[in-house]
Amino acid sequence: MGTSHHEPMLRAQQEWKRYGKGAWDYAANGDVLRQFWTDGIRRNRNYESIVTLGMRGDGDLPMSAESNVALLEQIVSDQRKILSENPGNNQPSVTQLWALYKEVQDYYEKGMRVPDDVTLLWCDDNWGNIRRLPTTDKRSGGAGVYYHFDYVGGPRSYKWLNTVPITKIWEQMNLAYRYGATRIWIVNVGDIKPMEFPTEFFLNFAWDPEHWTPESLARYTRLWAEREFGPEHATEIAEIIAAYTKYNDRRKPELLEPSTYSLVNYREGETVVSDYQHLAQHAEQIYKSMSPERKDPFFQLVLYPVKACAVLNELYFTVGKNRIYAVQGRAATNDLVERALSLFREDEQLSRYYNQTLAGGKWNHMMDQTHIGYTFWNQPIRNAMPAIQEIQVPESGEMGVAVEGSEATWPDNPREAALPSLNVYDRQPRYFEIFNRGNSPFSFTAAASEPWLQLSVSRGTVAREQRIWVSVEWNDVPAGNSRPSITITGPNDRKVELTVPLVNPTDPKRDSVEGFVETNGSVSIEAEHFTRSVEPNGMHWQRIPDFGRTLSGMTPFPATASSQNLSSNAMRLEYQMYLFHDGPVSVDTYLAPTQKFLPGAGFRYAISFDDETPQVINIHASYAQAEWERSVKDAVRILKSKHTVAKPGYHILKFWVIDPGLALEKLVVDTGGVRPSYLGPPESFRAGKSVRLDAESVGK
Repeated sequence: MGTSHHEPMLRAQQEWKRYGKGAWDYAANGDVLRQFWTDGIRRNRNYESIVTLGMRGDGDLPMSAESNVALLEQIVSDQRKILSENPGNNQPSVTQLWALYKEVQDYYEKGMRVPDDVTLLWCDDNWGNIRRLPTTDKRSGGAGVYYHFDYVGGPRSYKWLNTVPITKIWEQMNLAYRYGATRIWIVNVGDIKPMEFPTEFFLNFAWDPEHWTPESLARYTRLWAEREFGPEHATEIAEIIAAYTKYNDRRKPELLEPSTYSLVNYREGETVVSDYQHLAQHAEQIYKSMSPERKDPFFQLVLYPVKACAVLNELYFTVGKNRIYAVQGRAATNDLVERALSLFREDEQLSRYYNQTLAGGKWNHMMDQTHIGYTFWNQPIRNAMPAIQEIQVPESGEMGVAVEGSEATWPDNPREAALPSLNVYDRQPRYFEIFNRGNSPFSFTAAASEPWLQLSVSRGTVAREQRIWVSVEWNDVPAGNSRPSITITGPNDRKVELTVPLVNPTDPKRDSVEGFVETNGSVSIEAEHFTRSVEPNGMHWQRIPDFGRTLSGMTPFPATASSQNLSSNAMRLEYQMYLFHDGPVSVDTYLAPTQKFLPGAGFRYAISFDDETPQVINIHASYAQAEWERSVKDAVRILKSKHTVAKPGYHILKFWVIDPGLALEKLVVDTGGVRPSYLGPPESFRAGKSVRLDAESVGK
C-alpha cells in the first residue's frame, strides 16, 4: 500500500488539510513538514508500504515557480533520513519511489537524480500514452509506470465510463515491459465501478506479460465474460465489451460535440450511431435472456455502459442534425428537438436506475458523474442539454431536396445538384432526400434518365422527409465516365435536376485489379491490408487486432530494436494501388499518439511512392501543446506528406520503419477528393492478398 504521486511519505493530502500547520512549502516550513512526514512513517512501520518521495504542490499542482532541483534533492535526502531513523518492525528496508509526474519529469531531464535503490516511476501523459521509459537496467531500484484510466485535467476531464480498450493497455504496457519498467505498475482508475474490466486486465498482464499477446486479447475478454456470465453468450458479450470500449476510445464521451462526427460526409455520424445502437440492442436481447441472479451484474458491467454511450452519441448526432435542419428549413427540425430531449431524459433515467434500483440501490451515486455539456476542461456541475433550435413551420407544403455529402439544398440553389460519384469498384449506392418545409404533405415523382440507373422509390407522398437510394445495374452501364441525371418533381411543378456522376473505366477491370483503387478522389487504406511487408532478420511486423480508431494497428517488433537505416531491404509495408490521377498528391498517415518515450530528437518514419527518395518524418519535431491536445482528444496523430505521381496507373506506397515504437493505423492518399470527417474516408475497394517477405527474399 502507498500514497499517491503528490502525497509523499505515507501522508494523504486531506491529512495535511486537517493536521498541517502553515504553508505546504518546504523552504519556508520544513520543520513542520518533516514532523508531519515522520508521523506517517512511524504510523505505517508495521505494514508493507511503498513510500513516495519528493514533493509536488498542494492539491496535485506543480510547486512554486521558485522550486529548483537543489531544493528537491534536499527534500529527498531529508525524507530518506527520516526513513533510516524510523525502520519498520517487520521490514528493515522499504520500497521507495519517485513519481516523475508532469513537471517532475522535467526536473529529471534537467539533471535531478535520486539514489539508485529508489524506483523511478515513469508516467503517462494522463491519456494512456507513456511519456518516458528507462534506457538502462543498472539501477537497483529499477523503474515502473503510473498509468491512467481516468483523469481530472486538460484538455478535458474524463471520469464517467471505461474508455480504454485492453488493446491500448497492452500496446503501451508491453513497451513498459520490454524496456524494463517492471518494478511497480500503478493505474489510476478513479471510481472503481466502471473500470472493473480494464483494471483486472492491467493486473493480469502485469502478473504475466508473456502470457497475453495481441492475438489472445479477444480470448481474454471472452474468458472474462464466460467467468462472469457463463458460456452461453460469452463470445457475444466479449464482442460487445471490446466494441464499446473501442468506440469510446476514439472519442471519449466527455469530448463529444454535435459536430464531432461528420453529419454529411461518408455517412460517418449515422454509421457511428447505428453501430452503438446495434450493440445496445444486442446487449438488451442478452439481458432479457439472463437468469435473474445475473441481470444486475450484467446491467452494471455491460448493458448500462453500452446503452448509455449509445444514447449519448445519438443525442449529440441528433442535436447536430437539428442545427443543420434548421438552416435548411426542414419541418422535421422540431421533431429532432423532441427526439433530443427524449434522449437527454433517457440518459438521466438510465443513471437513476443504476443508482436507485439496481441491486436495491446498492450502488447509489456511482453514476452521478456529469458527462454532458462540458464548456471547458472540467466537468459541469449538472448535465446540461446541448443547444437545440426550433423553427416556425408554415402550413403549406414545400419541397426541398438535399443530397448525400452536402449541407446545401435545392431547388433554390444556383449551384449544380450532384451526388458523390458512384463507381464500379465499391458499388456503393448514394442517396438524396426529399423533405418538406411545411406541415401539409405533398406528392413527388423521381425519374432517372437511364434505365440502368435505379431508384429505391420513384413516387410518393412526403409528410416530413423521404430518403431515396440511387444504385446502378453495372452490367448495363456504358464504359467510361458519364453523368446521367434524375429529375425530381414536386408541388407546383417545381423541379430539381440531380446529376449522378458514374465512374466505369475500361481498365483496370474490377475482377482483375490488384491492390487498392482510387475512388472519389482518394485511396483509404487500413494498415493491416498491405500488399507485402518486408521484415529484416530478427524483426517482424506485429498486427494488433482491434487497435486504434478503425480496424487495427501494425507495429514493428521487437519494440526495443535500434533505429533502422533506409535501404532496399529495409523494414517496410507496401501498398499497391491504381490511381486515375497524376501530379501532386498528399498522404495522411494515421498513427497512435505515441509519446517520445526515449531521449532524443523524436520518433521517425519514412514514406514514399514507388522509387522516389523516402521522406523522413519526425512525429515529435513539432509537437506543441495544441498538437498534443488534439492528438489525445482525437486518439490519433495524423501527419501529412506531399508527393508527385508521374502518371496514372499502378503505384506502390511504402511506409518505412526508422524508429520502432510507432503503431500505424491507416493511410489516406488524397488526389483531391478527401472530404472533412473525423475518422477519415472508409477503406477503399481492394483486391489481392498480403505477402510477407524477409530481407533475403526482397527482389527475388
